[in-house]
Amino acid sequence: MCRSIKTLFNYEPPASDDEIRAASLQFVRKLSGFSTPSSANGAAFARAVDEVTAVARTLIDTLSTTAPPRDRALEDDKARVRARSCILRP
Repeated sequence: MCRSIKTLFNYEPPASDDEIRAASLQFVRKLSGFSTPSSANGAAFARAVDEVTAVARTLIDTLSTTAPPRDRALEDDKARVRARSCILRP
């Protein structure tokens, strides 16, 4: 369920609001155990996603590093190669 949560800090181009929201949604899904909440829990679920998104954006915006930013396209290519090697293993 949380495999789509990716490192979002120190990339060029920087993480978009959509990427941060997607990671926040996966985090809340993992914590709650719901991929889709019931109508009784929908408001609490949505509020949690909004709050986690805001905190994650603040965190990413305030972190600092001396390392050069990683290239998003290059890291995506590496991830695809790793995924393919996992699929091909017997």
